[in-house]
Amino acid sequence: MSYSITNYPDAADVTRQLKSLVTQPLLSIPEDQMNDVSEYFEKKCMKSKTMIELAKQKIPGGVQHNLAFNYPFPLVIEKAEGAYLWDIDGNKYIDFLQAGGPTVLGSNPPEVREKVIKLLNETGPCTGLFHEYEYKLADKITQLLPSVDFFRMLGSGTESCMAAIRVARLATKKKNIVKMGGAYHGWSDQLAFGIRLPGTMHLEANGVPRQMFKYTQEFYPNDTKSLEKVLKRNQLRGGTAAVLIEPVGPESGTRPLDKDFNKEVRRLCDKYGALLIFDEVVTAFRIGLAGAQGYFDVSPDLTVFGKVVAGGYPSAGGLGGQKKYMKYLSAGIESGMKVKKALIGGTMAANPLSSAAGYFTLCEMEKQDACAKAGRAGDRLTNGLKAIISKYNLPYVAFNQGAICHLETGGAMLLDINLKKFWTIKETIRQAHLRKEAMEFFGAAYTAEGVITLAGSRLYTSAADTDEIVDDAIAAFDRVFSRIRI
Repeated sequence: MSYSITNYPDAADVTRQLKSLVTQPLLSIPEDQMNDVSEYFEKKCMKSKTMIELAKQKIPGGVQHNLAFNYPFPLVIEKAEGAYLWDIDGNKYIDFLQAGGPTVLGSNPPEVREKVIKLLNETGPCTGLFHEYEYKLADKITQLLPSVDFFRMLGSGTESCMAAIRVARLATKKKNIVKMGGAYHGWSDQLAFGIRLPGTMHLEANGVPRQMFKYTQEFYPNDTKSLEKVLKRNQLRGGTAAVLIEPVGPESGTRPLDKDFNKEVRRLCDKYGALLIFDEVVTAFRIGLAGAQGYFDVSPDLTVFGKVVAGGYPSAGGLGGQKKYMKYLSAGIESGMKVKKALIGGTMAANPLSSAAGYFTLCEMEKQDACAKAGRAGDRLTNGLKAIISKYNLPYVAFNQGAICHLETGGAMLLDINLKKFWTIKETIRQAHLRKEAMEFFGAAYTAEGVITLAGSRLYTSAADTDEIVDDAIAAFDRVFSRIRI
């Protein structure tokens, strides 16, 4: 089994660089360059601007998804193919967003699209009844990941995380859920805790009553002592049902974990009787077809899926795991079942279109060795970014976990909250928002040079990224960084 990671980053060294970055004054895009960026959008993207102004009259904020909002205004995309996007004004961009990560083959691969069109012509997108591709997708996933005996498809990663903690509570008869601080596991009430920055607890969960977090705790990333402290404390509070983590680190590895960290978490979960849940919404199947769990050689009890599981089509979510846990997710009335089933729904989950798209995507990825190709592109891109940063003596940090690449220019999600100095928390969050704004400026500058990123700090490579395409992107980043004034 091949993986997208050829050399795992030295997490301690990367963390040292990131800590150095966030202790320095913010080095952002100079005003004259931002004027040029604004001029690009105003002259080259007027159809997008007009469309968004119309959308604002009917859609809150003008867009439906956080990824779609970009400074100074969202682009309206009308074509996606392979490594490129085209906006409504006809501008062409190298696509390192890749729909937020699911399109490891590249956008809209014809090998999958043609099969999906055939299914739509014959069956339509949804019947409400069973379709053979539900089985084929589940069978494929259970073949690829040894820890998964059963798979149930759901509508999103958020729903899948919700299902995971319900199953964990039923299986263990415990209530507490421990998550890694800074990680995002969807927007459900109980998991909107400690998101973006470790230690923020409920502060970023607007609209969620504080009492919803009675049974949710967080621990500091890459710190087994912090985790064990929480697990010990929970022994006096009814025990821990599950520990929920992203196996490469919070926010797709923005805070990278030591390579052996997951094995230590597995050991602690076994010691304290908690289930280990891997949130592989991004990493399966971007790190490899066996997921991050295959790469790290760790078997979680439950695995949360999203993104690639539908190949970039809707209803991308699911939960997999061992039979003794997945029995709590059986649908319908099954004779002999003597367990309470988790309350799980979703009329459009596992529809024929999404199931088929996911199945054919995984088959094509296997055929093309897509993870390895995407990983090589990620290595080339990251090495190029490091060279530019060194060339201009900038404090920025570039690193990657295979086909997940990070370019930190401000470190908006890398500040630390000091809970012992509670009076500093609001100021830290304010600084995080200022750095996030600067990150958006960088994203706009990259766009004006023909490169789309995720919020200006994360870049997903795909099997469609040839050396030539990656080198074109590196040249674009060079043009942006050449004008930064130290």
